Amino acid sequence: MTSPMHARKAKLKTHFISAKAKLKHNVTPRRVVLLAAAATSAFLLLFTLRTLHSAASRSARASAAATVAAAIASTSPASVAADHADQLEQHHHQECAKVPSSVAEALVHYATSNETPHQTVAEAGAAARVLARRAPCSLLVLGLGPDSALWAALNHGGRTLFLEADAGRIASARAAHSAGIDLQAHPVAFQQEAMTPSDDLLALRNSSDCAASPPKPLTVDHLEQSPCTLAPRGLPETFYEAEWDVIMVNAPVPGAIYTAAVAARARRPGTGETDVLVHGVDDTTEESFARAFLCEPYLKEEASRLRHFSIPSHMDKDAMPFCPLIR
Repeated sequence: MTSPMHARKAKLKTHFISAKAKLKHNVTPRRVVLLAAAATSAFLLLFTLRTLHSAASRSARASAAATVAAAIASTSPASVAADHADQLEQHHHQECAKVPSSVAEALVHYATSNETPHQTVAEAGAAARVLARRAPCSLLVLGLGPDSALWAALNHGGRTLFLEADAGRIASARAAHSAGIDLQAHPVAFQQEAMTPSDDLLALRNSSDCAASPPKPLTVDHLEQSPCTLAPRGLPETFYEAEWDVIMVNAPVPGAIYTAAVAARARRPGTGETDVLVHGVDDTTEESFARAFLCEPYLKEEASRLRHFSIPSHMDKDAMPFCPLIR
Protein backbone atom coordinates (compact mmCIF):
# COMPACT_ATOMS: atom_id res chain seq x y z
CA MET A 1 0.00 0.00 0.00
CA THR A 2 1.42 3.35 -1.01
CA SER A 3 1.85 6.01 1.69
CA PRO A 4 0.57 9.60 1.28
CA MET A 5 4.17 10.89 1.14
CA HIS A 6 5.07 8.71 -1.79
CA ALA A 7 1.86 9.72 -3.55
CA ARG A 8 2.72 13.45 -3.37
CA LYS A 9 6.26 12.83 -4.66
CA ALA A 10 4.94 10.85 -7.56
CA LYS A 11 2.45 13.59 -8.40
CA LEU A 12 5.15 16.34 -8.32
CA LYS A 13 7.44 14.26 -10.50
CA THR A 14 4.68 13.74 -13.03
CA HIS A 15 3.94 17.56 -13.07
CA PHE A 16 7.62 18.43 -13.55
CA ILE A 17 7.97 16.00 -16.44
CA SER A 18 4.86 17.46 -18.06
CA ALA A 19 6.13 21.12 -17.68
CA LYS A 20 9.53 20.15 -19.08
CA ALA A 21 7.90 18.56 -22.07
CA LYS A 22 5.77 21.69 -22.71
CA LEU A 23 8.79 23.98 -22.44
CA LYS A 24 10.77 21.85 -24.83
CA HIS A 25 7.83 21.91 -27.23
CA ASN A 26 7.38 25.77 -27.11
CA VAL A 27 11.02 26.91 -27.26
CA THR A 28 12.00 26.97 -30.92
CA PRO A 29 15.07 28.65 -32.62
CA ARG A 30 12.85 31.42 -34.06
CA ARG A 31 11.42 32.30 -30.68
CA VAL A 32 14.89 32.37 -29.17
CA VAL A 33 16.01 34.92 -31.80
CA LEU A 34 12.94 37.11 -31.23
CA LEU A 35 13.43 37.04 -27.50
CA ALA A 36 17.08 37.97 -27.89
CA ALA A 37 16.20 40.89 -30.22
CA ALA A 38 13.57 42.17 -27.80
CA ALA A 39 15.99 41.99 -24.92
CA THR A 40 18.65 43.86 -26.90
CA SER A 41 16.20 46.62 -27.92
CA ALA A 42 15.07 47.03 -24.34
CA PHE A 43 18.68 47.31 -23.21
CA LEU A 44 19.53 49.95 -25.88
CA LEU A 45 16.43 51.97 -25.02
CA LEU A 46 17.30 52.01 -21.35
CA PHE A 47 20.93 52.92 -22.12
CA THR A 48 19.87 55.84 -24.40
CA LEU A 49 17.47 57.24 -21.84
CA ARG A 50 20.12 57.03 -19.16
CA THR A 51 22.66 58.84 -21.41
CA LEU A 52 20.24 61.66 -22.30
CA HIS A 53 19.30 62.13 -18.69
CA SER A 54 22.97 62.40 -17.71
CA ALA A 55 23.68 64.95 -20.49
CA ALA A 56 20.68 67.07 -19.53
CA SER A 57 21.75 67.01 -15.92
CA ARG A 58 25.29 68.11 -16.81
CA SER A 59 23.91 70.96 -19.05
CA ALA A 60 21.58 72.13 -16.30
CA ARG A 61 24.40 72.06 -13.76
CA ALA A 62 26.67 74.02 -16.15
CA SER A 63 23.96 76.63 -16.82
CA ALA A 64 23.27 77.01 -13.14
CA ALA A 65 26.98 77.39 -12.45
CA ALA A 66 27.27 80.11 -15.13
CA THR A 67 24.31 81.98 -13.68
CA VAL A 68 25.78 81.85 -10.22
CA ALA A 69 29.16 83.01 -11.55
CA ALA A 70 27.53 85.97 -13.34
CA ALA A 71 25.62 86.92 -10.23
CA ILE A 72 28.81 86.79 -8.18
CA ALA A 73 30.69 88.85 -10.78
CA SER A 74 27.94 91.50 -10.87
CA THR A 75 28.18 91.98 -7.15
CA SER A 76 31.95 91.98 -6.98
CA PRO A 77 33.67 95.18 -5.80
CA ALA A 78 35.18 95.84 -9.25
CA SER A 79 31.80 95.52 -10.98
CA VAL A 80 30.05 97.72 -8.43
CA ALA A 81 32.76 100.36 -8.86
CA ALA A 82 32.41 100.26 -12.68
CA ASP A 83 28.63 100.65 -12.49
CA HIS A 84 29.01 103.54 -10.07
CA ALA A 85 31.50 105.23 -12.40
CA ASP A 86 29.09 104.86 -15.34
CA GLN A 87 26.29 106.41 -13.31
CA LEU A 88 28.49 109.33 -12.29
CA GLU A 89 29.56 109.92 -15.89
CA GLN A 90 25.96 109.85 -17.10
CA HIS A 91 24.94 112.29 -14.36
CA HIS A 92 27.88 114.51 -15.29
CA HIS A 93 26.79 114.63 -18.93
CA GLN A 94 23.25 115.48 -17.87
CA GLU A 95 24.51 118.32 -15.70
CA CYS A 96 26.75 119.63 -18.49
CA ALA A 97 23.98 119.61 -21.13
CA LYS A 98 23.28 123.28 -21.76
CA VAL A 99 20.80 125.24 -23.78
CA PRO A 100 22.45 126.24 -27.10
CA SER A 101 23.94 129.72 -26.88
CA SER A 102 21.84 131.04 -29.76
CA VAL A 103 18.66 129.87 -28.02
CA ALA A 104 19.70 131.29 -24.67
CA GLU A 105 20.62 134.63 -26.22
CA ALA A 106 17.34 134.79 -28.11
CA LEU A 107 15.42 134.16 -24.89
CA VAL A 108 17.30 136.94 -23.14
CA HIS A 109 16.77 139.24 -26.11
CA TYR A 110 13.00 138.76 -26.20
CA ALA A 111 12.74 138.95 -22.40
CA THR A 112 14.43 142.35 -22.33
CA SER A 113 13.16 143.87 -25.59
CA ASN A 114 10.08 145.96 -26.13
CA GLU A 115 9.98 144.89 -29.78
CA THR A 116 8.17 141.65 -30.54
CA PRO A 117 7.62 139.74 -33.80
CA HIS A 118 4.51 140.81 -35.66
CA GLN A 119 3.28 137.33 -36.50
CA THR A 120 0.32 135.26 -35.48
CA VAL A 121 0.68 131.91 -33.77
CA ALA A 122 -0.34 130.19 -37.02
CA GLU A 123 2.29 132.04 -39.07
CA ALA A 124 5.15 131.51 -36.62
CA GLY A 125 4.09 127.90 -36.05
CA ALA A 126 4.11 127.08 -39.77
CA ALA A 127 7.61 128.53 -40.18
CA ALA A 128 8.84 126.78 -37.03
CA ARG A 129 7.60 123.41 -38.31
CA VAL A 130 9.54 123.84 -41.54
CA LEU A 131 12.72 124.69 -39.63
CA ALA A 132 12.18 121.81 -37.21
CA ARG A 133 12.11 119.47 -40.20
CA ARG A 134 15.10 120.96 -42.05
CA ALA A 135 17.41 122.34 -39.31
CA PRO A 136 20.31 122.46 -39.01
CA CYS A 137 20.29 123.74 -42.53
CA SER A 138 21.27 126.61 -44.81
CA LEU A 139 18.77 129.36 -44.07
CA LEU A 140 18.52 132.54 -46.13
CA VAL A 141 16.44 135.35 -44.63
CA LEU A 142 15.56 138.32 -46.84
CA GLY A 143 14.80 141.20 -44.52
CA LEU A 144 15.69 141.91 -40.90
CA GLY A 145 12.97 142.26 -38.31
CA PRO A 146 12.00 141.60 -34.70
CA ASP A 147 11.88 137.88 -35.44
CA SER A 148 15.48 137.61 -36.72
CA ALA A 149 16.86 136.22 -33.46
CA LEU A 150 14.09 133.61 -33.44
CA TRP A 151 15.02 132.21 -36.86
CA ALA A 152 18.72 132.15 -36.02
CA ALA A 153 17.98 130.27 -32.80
CA LEU A 154 15.68 127.73 -34.48
CA ASN A 155 18.45 127.00 -36.99
CA HIS A 156 21.03 126.32 -34.29
CA GLY A 157 24.03 124.53 -35.75
CA GLY A 158 23.21 125.60 -39.30
CA ARG A 159 24.13 128.56 -41.51
CA THR A 160 21.87 131.61 -41.37
CA LEU A 161 22.40 134.58 -43.65
CA PHE A 162 20.33 137.79 -43.49
CA LEU A 163 20.08 140.12 -46.49
CA GLU A 164 18.63 143.58 -45.89
CA ALA A 165 18.16 146.55 -48.23
CA ASP A 166 18.08 149.10 -45.41
CA ALA A 167 21.60 149.69 -44.05
CA GLY A 168 20.18 151.58 -41.08
CA ARG A 169 18.11 148.56 -40.10
CA ILE A 170 21.23 146.37 -40.17
CA ALA A 171 22.99 148.75 -37.79
CA SER A 172 19.96 148.84 -35.49
CA ALA A 173 19.71 145.05 -35.47
CA ARG A 174 23.37 144.64 -34.62
CA ALA A 175 23.07 147.15 -31.79
CA ALA A 176 19.95 145.44 -30.43
CA HIS A 177 21.64 142.04 -30.51
CA SER A 178 25.01 143.18 -29.21
CA ALA A 179 24.47 141.07 -26.09
CA GLY A 180 25.80 138.07 -27.95
CA ILE A 181 23.58 137.16 -30.88
CA ASP A 182 25.74 137.04 -33.98
CA LEU A 183 23.50 137.96 -36.90
CA GLN A 184 25.28 137.46 -40.21
CA ALA A 185 23.63 140.39 -42.00
CA HIS A 186 24.70 141.95 -45.31
CA PRO A 187 23.29 144.90 -47.25
CA VAL A 188 21.78 144.26 -50.65
CA ALA A 189 20.09 146.49 -53.21
CA PHE A 190 16.82 145.47 -54.82
CA GLN A 191 15.94 147.14 -58.08
CA GLN A 192 12.31 147.56 -57.21
CA GLU A 193 11.19 148.11 -53.63
CA ALA A 194 7.58 149.15 -54.10
CA MET A 195 4.85 147.03 -55.55
CA THR A 196 3.62 147.91 -58.99
CA PRO A 197 0.19 147.13 -60.41
CA SER A 198 -0.40 143.43 -60.83
CA ASP A 199 -0.56 143.67 -64.63
CA ASP A 200 3.01 145.01 -64.74
CA LEU A 201 4.17 142.28 -62.37
CA LEU A 202 2.69 139.55 -64.52
CA ALA A 203 4.35 141.12 -67.54
CA LEU A 204 7.74 140.83 -65.78
CA ARG A 205 6.95 137.22 -64.93
CA ASN A 206 6.37 136.41 -68.59
CA SER A 207 9.43 138.26 -69.88
CA SER A 208 12.45 136.23 -70.97
CA ASP A 209 14.73 138.56 -68.98
CA CYS A 210 13.18 137.58 -65.64
CA ALA A 211 11.97 134.03 -66.35
CA ALA A 212 15.15 132.65 -67.91
CA SER A 213 16.65 129.59 -66.23
CA PRO A 214 19.66 130.37 -64.01
CA PRO A 215 23.08 129.13 -65.14
CA LYS A 216 24.76 126.02 -63.78
CA PRO A 217 25.92 127.00 -61.20
CA LEU A 218 24.46 130.36 -60.31
CA THR A 219 27.10 133.07 -60.83
CA VAL A 220 27.57 136.64 -59.67
CA ASP A 221 27.32 137.93 -63.23
CA HIS A 222 23.92 136.34 -63.74
CA LEU A 223 22.30 138.62 -61.16
CA GLU A 224 24.65 141.60 -61.18
CA GLN A 225 24.35 142.00 -64.93
CA SER A 226 20.84 140.67 -65.39
CA PRO A 227 18.56 142.80 -67.57
CA CYS A 228 15.64 141.91 -65.30
CA THR A 229 14.64 144.97 -63.30
CA LEU A 230 13.95 142.74 -60.29
CA ALA A 231 17.48 141.33 -60.04
CA PRO A 232 19.31 142.27 -56.81
CA ARG A 233 22.70 143.96 -56.68
CA GLY A 234 25.53 143.58 -54.20
CA LEU A 235 24.87 140.03 -53.02
CA PRO A 236 27.73 138.70 -50.84
CA GLU A 237 29.83 135.74 -51.93
CA THR A 238 28.26 133.56 -49.23
CA PHE A 239 24.98 133.82 -51.10
CA TYR A 240 26.48 131.87 -54.02
CA GLU A 241 28.36 129.34 -51.88
CA ALA A 242 25.39 127.58 -50.26
CA GLU A 243 22.51 125.40 -51.36
CA TRP A 244 19.70 127.22 -49.54
CA ASP A 245 17.37 124.72 -47.88
CA VAL A 246 14.97 127.31 -46.49
CA ILE A 247 14.43 130.88 -47.69
CA MET A 248 12.37 133.36 -45.69
CA VAL A 249 11.04 136.53 -47.26
CA ASN A 250 10.13 138.79 -44.35
CA ALA A 251 8.98 141.68 -46.55
CA PRO A 252 7.23 140.54 -49.76
CA VAL A 253 8.75 143.19 -52.01
CA PRO A 254 9.26 142.16 -55.65
CA GLY A 255 13.06 142.12 -55.51
CA ALA A 256 13.16 139.85 -52.46
CA ILE A 257 10.61 137.40 -53.88
CA TYR A 258 12.47 137.30 -57.20
CA THR A 259 15.77 136.63 -55.41
CA ALA A 260 14.17 133.74 -53.52
CA ALA A 261 12.75 132.34 -56.75
CA VAL A 262 16.14 132.40 -58.51
CA ALA A 263 18.07 130.95 -55.55
CA ALA A 264 15.58 128.09 -55.10
CA ARG A 265 15.66 127.10 -58.75
CA ALA A 266 19.47 127.23 -58.88
CA ARG A 267 20.03 124.31 -56.46
CA ARG A 268 22.36 121.59 -57.70
CA PRO A 269 20.56 118.59 -59.22
CA GLY A 270 19.65 115.91 -56.72
CA THR A 271 19.84 118.14 -53.64
CA GLY A 272 16.12 118.24 -52.98
CA GLU A 273 13.67 121.12 -52.79
CA THR A 274 13.87 124.56 -51.22
CA ASP A 275 11.17 125.66 -48.79
CA VAL A 276 10.30 129.32 -49.39
CA LEU A 277 8.31 131.12 -46.69
CA VAL A 278 6.81 134.50 -47.51
CA HIS A 279 5.66 136.58 -44.52
CA GLY A 280 3.36 139.56 -44.57
CA VAL A 281 1.21 138.91 -47.65
CA ASP A 282 -1.34 141.65 -46.98
CA ASP A 283 -3.01 142.47 -50.29
CA THR A 284 -3.89 141.01 -53.66
CA THR A 285 -0.89 142.58 -55.41
CA GLU A 286 1.58 140.87 -53.08
CA GLU A 287 -0.42 137.66 -53.32
CA SER A 288 -0.43 137.64 -57.10
CA PHE A 289 3.27 138.44 -57.31
CA ALA A 290 4.22 135.67 -54.88
CA ARG A 291 2.11 133.14 -56.73
CA ALA A 292 3.48 134.30 -60.09
CA PHE A 293 7.21 134.07 -59.28
CA LEU A 294 7.16 131.26 -56.70
CA CYS A 295 4.48 129.45 -58.73
CA GLU A 296 1.06 128.52 -57.47
CA PRO A 297 1.57 124.77 -58.17
CA TYR A 298 4.47 124.88 -55.69
CA LEU A 299 2.26 126.35 -52.94
CA LYS A 300 2.10 123.93 -49.99
CA GLU A 301 0.49 125.85 -47.13
CA GLU A 302 -1.29 129.07 -46.27
CA ALA A 303 -1.38 130.34 -42.68
CA SER A 304 -2.91 133.79 -42.25
CA ARG A 305 -0.43 136.14 -44.02
CA LEU A 306 2.20 133.43 -44.58
CA ARG A 307 2.68 131.44 -47.79
CA HIS A 308 4.80 128.30 -47.92
CA PHE A 309 6.16 127.17 -51.29
CA SER A 310 8.34 124.12 -52.01
CA ILE A 311 10.41 124.68 -55.16
CA PRO A 312 12.47 121.94 -56.83
CA SER A 313 15.79 122.44 -58.57
CA HIS A 314 15.48 123.57 -62.16
CA MET A 315 18.93 122.21 -62.94
CA ASP A 316 17.69 118.62 -63.24
CA LYS A 317 16.16 119.08 -66.66
CA ASP A 318 17.02 121.30 -69.57
CA ALA A 319 14.45 123.89 -70.63
CA MET A 320 12.36 123.28 -67.52
CA PRO A 321 9.47 125.79 -67.50
CA PHE A 322 9.61 128.55 -64.90
CA CYS A 323 6.33 127.30 -63.45
CA PRO A 324 4.75 123.88 -63.96
CA LEU A 325 1.45 123.74 -65.74
CA ILE A 326 -1.63 123.81 -63.53
CA ARG A 327 -3.66 120.64 -63.99
